[in-house]
Amino acid sequence: MSVLTRDEAQTRAQFLDVQRYRIELDLTTGGEDTFASRTAIHFTARTAGDTFVELKPAMLRSVTLDGQPLDPEALTENRLALTHLTAGPHELHVDAVMNYSHTGEGLHRFTDPADGETYTYTQLFMEDVQRVFAAFDQPDLKAAFDLTVKAPDGWKVLANGITEQQDDGRWKAATTPLISTYLVALAAGPWHSVTTEHAGLPFGLHCRRSLAPHLDADADELFEITRQCYDRYHEKFDEPYPFDSYDQAFVPEFNAGAMENPGLVTFRDEFVYRSAVTDTERQTRAMVIAHEMAHMWFGDLVTLQWWDDIWLNESFAEYMGYQTLTEATRFTETWVDFGIARKAWGYDADQRPTTHPVAPAPDAVPDTASAMLNFDGISYAKGASALRQLVAWLGEKDFLAGINTHFDRHKFANATFADFIDSLASTTDRDVHAWARQWLGTTGVDTLTPTVTEADGNWHLTVTQHGERPHRLTVGAYDRDINDGRHLILRERFDIDVPQAIDVPQGEAATARPGRRPALLVLNDQDLTYAKVRLDDTSAETALRSLAGVPDALTRAVLWNTLRDMVRDGELPPAAYLETARAHLAEEADLAVVQGVLTFAATQITNRYLAAADRPAALALLTDLTRALLRRTEDGSNPGLRLTAVRRFIDAAAQPDTIRGWLEEGSVPGGPELDPELRWRILTRLAVLGATDDKEIAAALAADPSATGEEGAARCRAALPTPAAKEAAWTAMFQSDTLSNYLFTATAQGFWQPEQADILQPYVTRYYQDAVPLAARRGPAIAEAAGRYAFPAPVVDADAVHLGETCLDRTDLLPALRRNLADQVDDLRRALTVRS
Repeated sequence: MSVLTRDEAQTRAQFLDVQRYRIELDLTTGGEDTFASRTAIHFTARTAGDTFVELKPAMLRSVTLDGQPLDPEALTENRLALTHLTAGPHELHVDAVMNYSHTGEGLHRFTDPADGETYTYTQLFMEDVQRVFAAFDQPDLKAAFDLTVKAPDGWKVLANGITEQQDDGRWKAATTPLISTYLVALAAGPWHSVTTEHAGLPFGLHCRRSLAPHLDADADELFEITRQCYDRYHEKFDEPYPFDSYDQAFVPEFNAGAMENPGLVTFRDEFVYRSAVTDTERQTRAMVIAHEMAHMWFGDLVTLQWWDDIWLNESFAEYMGYQTLTEATRFTETWVDFGIARKAWGYDADQRPTTHPVAPAPDAVPDTASAMLNFDGISYAKGASALRQLVAWLGEKDFLAGINTHFDRHKFANATFADFIDSLASTTDRDVHAWARQWLGTTGVDTLTPTVTEADGNWHLTVTQHGERPHRLTVGAYDRDINDGRHLILRERFDIDVPQAIDVPQGEAATARPGRRPALLVLNDQDLTYAKVRLDDTSAETALRSLAGVPDALTRAVLWNTLRDMVRDGELPPAAYLETARAHLAEEADLAVVQGVLTFAATQITNRYLAAADRPAALALLTDLTRALLRRTEDGSNPGLRLTAVRRFIDAAAQPDTIRGWLEEGSVPGGPELDPELRWRILTRLAVLGATDDKEIAAALAADPSATGEEGAARCRAALPTPAAKEAAWTAMFQSDTLSNYLFTATAQGFWQPEQADILQPYVTRYYQDAVPLAARRGPAIAEAAGRYAFPAPVVDADAVHLGETCLDRTDLLPALRRNLADQVDDLRRALTVRS
């Protein structure tokens, strides 16, 4: 398939003005495999010349241009040439048969195993609109869209605009304002819907019928979050919400967290909770709602011109999602979760060879294939961190003034990074262009290291900077509580700039404060900048002894991140991190911190950074720690913390007896009762330990014949430590090409287990032999899953690194697979270094 280059897009945008699409889809023909697609495109050629339209059909039945037939056989890969166009208006008609997708790309079709009902939805991002209808597929050729859909009886059709069923049974959507092709959206099926109205607009929530009770249980909460974010954005933004309705559809087998389709946001339907969740997980769902709503302005109303500016969409929505949730909802500590979990994603990505600037140079994103690689922790987490630092430096008033200027200048059109910076600069005297060059045009993570001295009744702080970005940051000074030496009391917080402009060596900042030095000094207290921070010796000793006694959760998140970075950089032994977790986590009050620390302790330290001989002791430590959390929550006062402890206890179980007893009893002593998620979690761990079999897995699936039940069964079967089970799972993933994106991921998640090194060793070599052709056959979504989930991550040795490096020398890797392999191999190198 030909990918669109930036140069081609620029040429076509200069040549064409596209006014309108009229799209007719028929979902009643073609059975389970195909659907009919008819498209009429009204466009104007500014001069005489040639161009092309994109389409990926199963069969191209006919094409006419201005009433004259074109040869369908002229379609080359995904391009149909339109030659000898005259200057002026034209009308292109395309009649095609299109394939349904089972990988979450294009028009995805899913049959619910719980009740046999079928659902379809679109995911057209980047270049997948071509899988549904013919289009001039690039973001800066905006047009109005008229969509008509013929659907089976009993189905409901959702789209970007309000839909109505016509007398002939077809569904017609209201004409959209000018939007990009990748933002066109459709969701058709027998949806269960809950509706309301707010600010004169219809609001809707939609999910599969089998999930109806679970959506109904949370509908009030979901609508409340939606209303609060909507109202807060209207306080921040001068431009009103630009579309005629706001639907949120929770759809099956969705690859991303959500997609910002104007008026019809699609979410992965794991956000409709079948089982118990923690309040932090509810907060994450609320953040995604806020994130996607921010896109209605930044992304949909004003859209990037080319994919090099994808960070503008994602960084802005990421920052606004967390900030607006903090300001407008009951979730007032969202930046703690960002700091302990989300931000680490950015730090890790920025220290790999594949790092890139938040705002890459245009020539660094020459085509759509390379653009897909920038959906990572840099475009999301680092970009949001940079914007948070910008607000700290610029001030929120000037920041929002610049944003509103940007909306006013570019609404219903496209804009570039330069346009965005110009809008910000127009509202302040500060040199925003210089800030952008230093923050958004560079790579890597700065490191800030404090030195503390005392003299003449004062203490002096000098900050040494490894890196070149300017930082406005808060320093926290803490003293021991004289009444309880385990706790610390905030003495003061003060702001500093690093580096300072005068009187200190380059790369340093110096500050003098009255009194004795504090027991704990925290750079980047409140986490307003993006940098690794270190502790002076006294502060390090205090943190390791009294981390749980730091009074502020966000400060504790900064300290835990410091310890995490020190482990990854070889400055703190992994075992010391685990001992710190055992010493302090049982007293931790913030659930996001508990979850973040346990995740790093289990998935990185225990599974990768420790040698195999040290792993049993680490699992025993995690078991002791989670037991302490279970004892702490016996009174039922903190169900989220208890659920977190139960999950991690299951995952760390080295012997089956206790969790087998829970499964047979149907509950954990003292609660909770086992819901589907916990049952499958226990059964997966029993499979890893060789304490279950196919018969029990089949019985569990019969008891839970849902989509998540099928995924749980696939995960369990792949986790069984037998040659036959491993070979069957491998064949399903790499040979059969029948697994959907979700079943592929579930199988991959079960396959690689640190406890099963001997039986898995032959598959390390086979991975590199089979992943490359798999990616070529099945495309980017499965390539992404193969690189992320099917990679032999638990096998940490020099031979594994060599195999990965050899594979990366190949020239035939699909870009999505290459990027994931490069990251995974670099993580292997880091793990080896930490072990040494």
